Amino acid sequence: MSSKRVVHIDIQGQKYAVRSDLDPQYISELAAYCDEKMRLAARELASADHLRVAVMAALNVADELFRARSEAGGHAGRFVARTIEIERILDQALASSGVRITPPVKARESA
Repeated sequence: MSSKRVVHIDIQGQKYAVRSDLDPQYISELAAYCDEKMRLAARELASADHLRVAVMAALNVADELFRARSEAGGHAGRFVARTIEIERILDQALASSGVRITPPVKARESA
């Protein structure tokens, strides 16, 4: 059973009590990040409406997430391509040396 703690945070002057089993320092870092994103969004908006500021901050954070995912996917694609290339080179080296490796036999699936 996890022990949930209450962590008190402040975002844009509003106080919140967050109940979580996460590290309180981590929760505080998340709150500081959200507070900064909302501060930046508020600076760019003509209206100081808290809901509008929160939505714009959320969109900015979502943009960061999507860009990070896309970049991570690009890295994964490069790793797969490199792995395929290394496998091809290894196959050629083994073939030229006369070594023959047979793939493992797959177990039959019972119907």
